[in-house]
Amino acid sequence: MDDELSTQARTRGQHWRPVALLVALGVAALLIWALRSSVLAQGTATVTGMVVDEQGDPVAGATVRIQATANSTLSAADGTFALSGLAEGITVTVSAWKHTYYCAKVEGVVPPAHGITLSLRHYQTDDNPAYEWMPPIDPDPVVGTCAHCKSYLTQVWLQGAHARAGTNARFFSMYNGTDVAGNPGVPPGYMNDFAGTTGNCATCHAPGAGLDAPYSTNMNSLAGADVFGVHCDFCHKVADVYLNPATSLPYPNMPGALSMDVRRPYPESERYQLFFGTFDDDNVPEEDTYLPLEKKSQFCAPCHQFSYWGTPIYQSFAEWLASGYPAQGIECQTCHMPPDGVMTNVAPGKGGVERDPSTLPSHLDLGVKDPEFMQRTVSMTVTAASSGAGIDVSVAITNVFAGHHVPTDYPGRNMILVLSATDEKGKPLAQLGGPVVPDWGGLAGTELDYGRQPGKGYAKVLRDAVTGAWPVVSYWKQSFIQSDNRIAAGACDISQYRFARPASGDVTIEAQLWFRRLFIAQAREKGWDTPDLLMAAAEAMVAVAPGPPRLYLPVMVKG
Repeated sequence: MDDELSTQARTRGQHWRPVALLVALGVAALLIWALRSSVLAQGTATVTGMVVDEQGDPVAGATVRIQATANSTLSAADGTFALSGLAEGITVTVSAWKHTYYCAKVEGVVPPAHGITLSLRHYQTDDNPAYEWMPPIDPDPVVGTCAHCKSYLTQVWLQGAHARAGTNARFFSMYNGTDVAGNPGVPPGYMNDFAGTTGNCATCHAPGAGLDAPYSTNMNSLAGADVFGVHCDFCHKVADVYLNPATSLPYPNMPGALSMDVRRPYPESERYQLFFGTFDDDNVPEEDTYLPLEKKSQFCAPCHQFSYWGTPIYQSFAEWLASGYPAQGIECQTCHMPPDGVMTNVAPGKGGVERDPSTLPSHLDLGVKDPEFMQRTVSMTVTAASSGAGIDVSVAITNVFAGHHVPTDYPGRNMILVLSATDEKGKPLAQLGGPVVPDWGGLAGTELDYGRQPGKGYAKVLRDAVTGAWPVVSYWKQSFIQSDNRIAAGACDISQYRFARPASGDVTIEAQLWFRRLFIAQAREKGWDTPDLLMAAAEAMVAVAPGPPRLYLPVMVKG
């Protein structure tokens, strides 16, 4: 019997290692906040009052809060409220909010205090198409920008994909049929396939422009704030999204801005501004209100759930909806916009207040541009054992972190599992069984071409309905799903392999899982220079003991 040793190795380097300084700053911020909160929470004093609307009528069910704390209550049927447990003599701000109203506040309240009146004012129910979007930044200091009040938050956001949606060279190479340098004649390209039209790309990539001209906005002609793509002012003007109650998904053929209820204000009137945000105690009652939807995955659905020609393309919202994460309260924002633990004030010196850093979404917009974030999404194990004349290998890849399939959305994204088996001298062992990487993994003969090597490819592969070519990413033309073996949230894919067994010595099995934004042949043609990302790496070793000599006799076959 063969002596055999089976070992198992887990992914190396898959855990997120935050920068030490960032951690230290985050810990300090949390300690400072905890000390401040403990002071505000101690005491027996009470604040009472009433919440009323513009006409002075009582408002029931309004959230009344000691600003920037968890001390809150709901106003009663007659509009009255009482907040207790306050430190006597420590000045606080009392806030109120209810859906369809701006936030309200009363500053300088010194507990105990009674007879406080919080006046709520309805915000608009219509939209003003004449409104001019506020840019995130502008070189002219006279121009009002988001960065004027929220400098740190804006600078963080500028590093993300949303801020670059209107200038991303990779997007434009597909939109115009060029390479990333703008050289023409490099298919595919929407503008080449549908000359004389503009498509509806702007509804997601530049929704501020696509809102009013969903089918006539040329992405090459963006101006003003829309150059920043999915900019701050647009997202914070979204009051609701339109989802089909029967499916919980956006309606067909209504991507992006077409599935959003947007409320642009009337600057020349008393309704001069309106921002929806994530606080029910915002400090600028004349402008801001709370929108619980901004913390929900449904807010993201219009741009991350749509089909073309009846073929599902971007499906990450439906994938999340079908996963176990909704029941756990884990939303898109939970992973892609986590607090950074450092920011404690979104608008320091501009009306902002100190808050618990764990309550402040970072606007990091984490995604495929962030290696450590991506590496957290999967784990990989390799097991191997000597059996007869071969080495049996099993590779398990589990989607442990992503709330959707990996990879997801853009159909050019793919993962490639590459497997190798070598003897103790480093000589490759022949593959006897198991899958190989598809040709779309690359056949050009370079070290980055993995096609037909032991391993596997993971992708939603589209096939052109007219030419039959695959894989294609020109989903704006009619296409069908040739195959789809991506790994769903929480799912595990196991693949089996067999390699030739050496006479003796250690056998090393190495597995690497690579992520690519586009199939390699097309990436080369388009000039996409984004490097492959190593998602996971694992290895296993098998000690093969020498076996007894074997005598092979000829076999006589009668004809």
